[in-house]
Amino acid sequence: MYIDEFRDYCLAKPGVTEDTPFGPDTLVMKVMNKVFAITGIVEYEFINLKCDPERAAELREEFDGIRPGWHMNKVHWNSVFTDGSVPENLIRELIDHSYDLIVASLPKKLKEELKNL
Repeated sequence: MYIDEFRDYCLAKPGVTEDTPFGPDTLVMKVMNKVFAITGIVEYEFINLKCDPERAAELREEFDGIRPGWHMNKVHWNSVFTDGSVPENLIRELIDHSYDLIVASLPKKLKEELKNL
């Protein structure tokens, strides 16, 4: 998955915006202003994605290209490498999973607002 595909896939989801709060080299995808994906722009090597802790551990054992989240809470975040070591359909599934985890954690008011977008 190339960075433009990643970006388009994320931005197609309801309530998603992009930002560069850590500088011009890091792309942050947010749903209702909550981070669900982070990646490098110039060095697009991996995507940090939130993940259920049990599933995160299983994925790390199964795929060399899934590791504890770089500069993130290693229990809840994975770094998913984009070098072909992780199937593209799984990367999309993990983006969806991260998005869904963040949406589930939103306050009721924001969930309702998201439904109306």
